[in-house]
Amino acid sequence: MMKNKLKLLFTLVLTMSLVSCKAQTLPLNTAFSTIPNGAYLKDTNNELAPYIGTYKANFNGNEITLYITKQENKLEESSHKNYYMDALIVKYIVKNSSGTILQDTQNNNTYNIKLYSISTRTAQNAVNLAYSGTNCNVGWGKVILKKINSNQISWEYKPNDITTTADKCPPTLDTTIYLPETKDLIFTKQ
Repeated sequence: MMKNKLKLLFTLVLTMSLVSCKAQTLPLNTAFSTIPNGAYLKDTNNELAPYIGTYKANFNGNEITLYITKQENKLEESSHKNYYMDALIVKYIVKNSSGTILQDTQNNNTYNIKLYSISTRTAQNAVNLAYSGTNCNVGWGKVILKKINSNQISWEYKPNDITTTADKCPPTLDTTIYLPETKDLIFTKQ
């Protein structure tokens, strides 16, 4: 009888340990302050799916093509905690009016430029993205995409820092911000 109780107790403790070790899955828009280390923010309501695709727009003589995909379990690292989240990943190509490529993050891995979703605003039909900026992080900031209809999104880019100095960044690097610094630019799905 005692052996059976010990077996049962051991099984119960083992089961509880395994359950508590599993990463906690939370909704995509969980407040940052409440996310435990190692958690997974999952797109359970399919909020990211409407944005996936290839979109084009023209701005100041440049053609901008956005390639938006969804990445599951993207590691998000901060000084306070690490967690995983489903996110939109945006790669892009910017061409001038003669077709010359000014910047290509879709086919060129030499750029360490990141543009990815950090939250959704379902009531506004929008998604917030973090932009790392171009070389030396010039232009880092926030991009807001709003879903207008099934074929169009509206773009708003809010850069935080648009200049640099030679002591922060070698003058040989291109620090031009090629993304459109504007609000309400309409991109059309291709």
